[in-house]
Amino acid sequence: MSSLAGKHVLIGITGGIAAYKLPFLVRLLRAQEAEVRILMTPAAEDFVTPLTLAALSGQPVHHHLVERLPGQTSWNNHVAHAEWADVYILAPATANTLAKAVQGLCDNLVMATYLSAKCPIIWAPAMDLDMYAHPSTQQNIGTLKAWGQHVLPSPAGPLASGLSGAGRMAEPETILHAALRTLGTRPFWQGKRVLLTSGPTEEAVDDVRYVTNGSSGRMGDGLARAFSAAGADLHWVHGPSHVQTPDLPGATYYPVRSAEEMWTAVKDMQVDFDLCICAAAVADFRPSKRHVGKRKKAAGMPSTEWVENPDILARLGEAKKSDPSKLHQRIIGFALEAEWNEAEALRKAQDKHADLIVLNQVGDPQGGMHTETNRIALVSHSGVEEWPVASKEALGESLVRWIETHWSL
Repeated sequence: MSSLAGKHVLIGITGGIAAYKLPFLVRLLRAQEAEVRILMTPAAEDFVTPLTLAALSGQPVHHHLVERLPGQTSWNNHVAHAEWADVYILAPATANTLAKAVQGLCDNLVMATYLSAKCPIIWAPAMDLDMYAHPSTQQNIGTLKAWGQHVLPSPAGPLASGLSGAGRMAEPETILHAALRTLGTRPFWQGKRVLLTSGPTEEAVDDVRYVTNGSSGRMGDGLARAFSAAGADLHWVHGPSHVQTPDLPGATYYPVRSAEEMWTAVKDMQVDFDLCICAAAVADFRPSKRHVGKRKKAAGMPSTEWVENPDILARLGEAKKSDPSKLHQRIIGFALEAEWNEAEALRKAQDKHADLIVLNQVGDPQGGMHTETNRIALVSHSGVEEWPVASKEALGESLVRWIETHWSL
């Protein structure tokens, strides 16, 4: 179950062009079974319609501190909105709104509710690059962070002014994951350093061609999302993948291409992790020689000698086994087998000194490579635990929960 299920998410929309993206955020939150309520400044109505937001959220959209209807005037209780919220997201947060928040100015419903809120606050700044870089804006952002509020980074890219640079609003999926982590962080994972490898590796034949494994990276993506939402300090080493993962709070990315690059990234962190999950499909061999440039077709297919790539899981397991200071560490490996072979998975756990092997099968119509779902079994010295078919994202969440209930880190 999502950490947002049944939670009250309040959104304050201010007058920035990026407001047009807020309907997407509302849909994402509703898909996570959150209850969503929306407040708007008068300026925000120029960029996104209240009717669209009301239809998507399933609740009335509130605009003003005082609501005037024919024959009726009423006070819009900003305190009640603040008390209702489990988290308050302000997006897009303009330079004007950030300044008002720091100075405690209260001239609209969004700001009045902010000043009354006791729940966690998430800001998604959005403005032109010079406004974003201005010392006053950066000082205001620093003040909000110092107050313990979460200010999302503003990614660089094309801006409404025609310029390009930092100042864009974080994408709706990034804001969603900030909310998931804010409300989903669990004490077990606070301060825990998790090392995750995922995706395939590509082993170059020449400057254009390469050999690779058929990994989509979806299982690693599901695990990364789950660890981020749980509150872990995630270090994610990932090979080339077509899966578009959003910026995840609490995650540091290490993009790599080859098995040797992946091992170089991992070995620098192996001393410090509490948990390592090796979900990457690392190529077992690579060409012994890489041709410079693009080898011409007319030259024919060259004969190639192959050399063995580093076995990252085995090296991590051996380092743990030989160093008493690392006995607290836990290591999980993935085994993709041609047949459902629990004995082979157990052998790998023993030979590679892994605490657990996650078994799945090539060609399984319910899982394996290039599918949205997977069928897995957890194999260890303690036995075999087979899980029902589920989406890879759901399996990632379930594995994180399983670790919490079965291990201490």
